[in-house]
Amino acid sequence: MRFRETPLKGAWLVEIEPHPDERGYFTRLWCARQFEQQGLPSRIVQASLSRNLRKGTVRGMHMQLPPSQEGKLVSCVKGRIYDVIVDARPDSPTYLHHFGAELAAERHDALYVPPGMLHGFQTLEDDTEVFYQMTDFHAPELAIGARWNDPAFGIRWPLGGELVMNDRDRNYPNFDREAHERAYRAASAARSS
Repeated sequence: MRFRETPLKGAWLVEIEPHPDERGYFTRLWCARQFEQQGLPSRIVQASLSRNLRKGTVRGMHMQLPPSQEGKLVSCVKGRIYDVIVDARPDSPTYLHHFGAELAAERHDALYVPPGMLHGFQTLEDDTEVFYQMTDFHAPELAIGARWNDPAFGIRWPLGGELVMNDRDRNYPNFDREAHERAYRAASAARSS
């Protein structure tokens, strides 16, 4: 695997190194040792699959507040997506900056999303599947979200027009920076006590 740093601190694009032969190729998609060498969490506790029937489906933007340490390794295993993260860690030098990358099943690349970042994606093809590997268990009581098109982030999604999304994602209120910082810091303080 090759790790390419993104502009957001702690987030990495993970590229495979295929070993081809006449049958196709074989490659490693996960290696705890290599993640440790990169300074990343090496323990996966949960894996999930998202199936998306239509091109233009948007899921996100989601994250968990501390004390969750939910990092995600996100890969597209069928089709293509535009994957986006927003740094929602108030003390980070890239706070409220975003990064987007196309992930495609044919490349088997992935995006490592560290804890404290909002995450979402838009499908670029019909019948797309997204595979998540998480470093902490899902905790619904710590889950928060932001609207996919919130002007506070300035994300430029590749597809416009009729989008497929659920009401929760479509109707998140505008991002309130002060309220977010209060909630994040309170949750972080509770974790350290």
